[in-house]
Amino acid sequence: MSADTELGEVGRSAFSGLAERHRRELHVHCYRMLGSFEDAEDTVQETFLRAWRRRETFAGRSTLRAWLYRIATNACLDLLAKCRPEPATGGEVRWLQPYPDRLLDELPAGDADEPETVAVARETIELAYLVAVQHLAPRPRAVLILRDVLGWPAKDVGELLGDSVNSVNSALQRARAGMREHLPAERQDWTGGEEDAGTRELVRRFTEASVATDVGALAALLRDDVRCSMPPTPGLHVGRDAVVNNWVEDGFESMEKLRAVVTSVNRQPAVAFYLWRKGEGAYLPLTIDVLRVTGGVITEIVTFHDDRFPRLGLPERLEWATA
Repeated sequence: MSADTELGEVGRSAFSGLAERHRRELHVHCYRMLGSFEDAEDTVQETFLRAWRRRETFAGRSTLRAWLYRIATNACLDLLAKCRPEPATGGEVRWLQPYPDRLLDELPAGDADEPETVAVARETIELAYLVAVQHLAPRPRAVLILRDVLGWPAKDVGELLGDSVNSVNSALQRARAGMREHLPAERQDWTGGEEDAGTRELVRRFTEASVATDVGALAALLRDDVRCSMPPTPGLHVGRDAVVNNWVEDGFESMEKLRAVVTSVNRQPAVAFYLWRKGEGAYLPLTIDVLRVTGGVITEIVTFHDDRFPRLGLPERLEWATA
């Protein structure tokens, strides 16, 4: 039996097996559309539910993957139409959530010409890209991701959205212009890869200075126009002085007994911090800083709360002997 041409005849278990093969890439697609890991999870579940209910409409004119992407995109658009607020002035995206690299590693490798290979590009999963995408209206956002990330032809995008090829091309131009407005100017110099010794050294120095609560040492690692945010907590701080002043006002220098675990999130270096809790007799999760590094300095810090630790596969606690 062909999965692509006789989908309506398969049972629930067999259908789930076919759909599950594409869960991770669909989740990443929904995450790009929505900026929220949890909303993406809910939307993938909705996608599978819709696909099961409509399985008899699958005529095999496209691959099962493409059919699921169509359903997932429309599910995202439906959610955005219902409840997504506009980003705050200045670029704040309070619903932004991190995506663990260990799950990105589950994506299929694919061949050089296949969409899933394009989909794992670092530039399209880093937080700065996600934030820029969230500033686009939903339909141009979908066009941008389908065309520039997944490599869909304009004709196929038009069929999905019920638009003409000309409308799709126009929406793509608007979306690209919007991305240029909100992306970092030095996009081509984004974070180095795991083999970038300079980035590793910078992260080491940032980690040591943070554990020591040495604000002066941290300030020396920041670019003049560094940006710092902490979604979902309101507040975007821009500029070294503003960022450092915020740390001082929040009492960072008085914090004691910090420990850190270096990791990676959204294909960016990240440092998870733990604070000693005497009552627990252990270091417990505090925050995680995701860094954007450009030209040997830190250009952005996005800080997430301790509720993200389980999703990121980070330890629930660090014991005194192992911390």
